[in-house]
Amino acid sequence: MSKPVPGGVSDIVLSLADCKQLLGLRYAEWCSATPTLEADIAAAAMGLDDLGHSRVLAGCLSELGSDPRGPERETEPGAYRNVAFLDQPWTEWNQFVAANAILDTAFTVMIESLVEGPVEVLRTRLRKMLAEERYHFLHGRSWLNEIGPDPSVDQAWTEAVEWLGPEGGELRKRLAAKLERPEPKLSVDWSRWDPIRRRSRPGAIDGHTFDMLRGLEERRYGVTRAEATAGG
Repeated sequence: MSKPVPGGVSDIVLSLADCKQLLGLRYAEWCSATPTLEADIAAAAMGLDDLGHSRVLAGCLSELGSDPRGPERETEPGAYRNVAFLDQPWTEWNQFVAANAILDTAFTVMIESLVEGPVEVLRTRLRKMLAEERYHFLHGRSWLNEIGPDPSVDQAWTEAVEWLGPEGGELRKRLAAKLERPEPKLSVDWSRWDPIRRRSRPGAIDGHTFDMLRGLEERRYGVTRAEATAGG
């Protein structure tokens, strides 16, 4: 990799896992509400992809030597490290498109950097994601060209830049190149940026979404927790 991945690798992987899980849920919420049948099917497929990607990313944490997940994730929605764009369900199709085209591609750019990096578990486990993300990108870019300028697009750009971080200039260039459009003029107040959550806006995911995430976590780790209890 020509440039080091900005920030701590474990922290970035956890943020990626959280963002991918929430993005998958948000896609799924639209799988029968998009403008076309083709987009309905794409929303369902991309949702399944990203939920799977989240599981793979979370599964890498124990092998990175540092797992940032703490007990606060059981009770505090703000412990999730997602971009603010994913805090609430989307109410407009343009929000879906902005997330699909810009945020999903920003996450892919970071995954590419991890695959190109020195950490073997990430190089091997994340590579398959890139082939699947290619279809996400093509879908998002096509619809982005359809909707044109929109406040949701501006917000997604800002949050993508924040998420890539103050040291993510090379990744920002890669994002703009993929989207074949220049990064818009943005005003990011890095003094308010939270390096753990990789965002400057306060807030957290809504209660209903948090309950769904907790349900997914319980199903994912239920056997392990039961075994640990029995073993204790």
